[in-house]
Amino acid sequence: MPTVADLKQEIAKVNNRVNQAMFGAGLRWQKVEVLGDRIFITSENMRIKPLAALDEQDRLATRIVDIALINEFKARLRQELESLLGVGVKALLKDYDPKSQISGTIIITDEKLNDAG
Repeated sequence: MPTVADLKQEIAKVNNRVNQAMFGAGLRWQKVEVLGDRIFITSENMRIKPLAALDEQDRLATRIVDIALINEFKARLRQELESLLGVGVKALLKDYDPKSQISGTIIITDEKLNDAG
């Protein structure tokens, strides 16, 4: 069984890899916390330039695109994490604030990943 520190590092690598695959850029920073059967990821992303250009003129359109991108990201991240961790993901929740470019992700797994919680 890997240490919690090793687990957090692997989760961060997966999260960054999925971000790079979808958006062509890595994260500016991220923090991963593991508590029992919960994983919390906070990160600063780089806004996709075309969406940033449209945000002020048509926020509804860019919000719809954001939702579609978040849904695809969640599906890819779930698949990668289940493969890495060897446990099921019960729920994966994610949101993104385009103004600050910060996202928050909460992952609830089928099993505890450490003794906490």
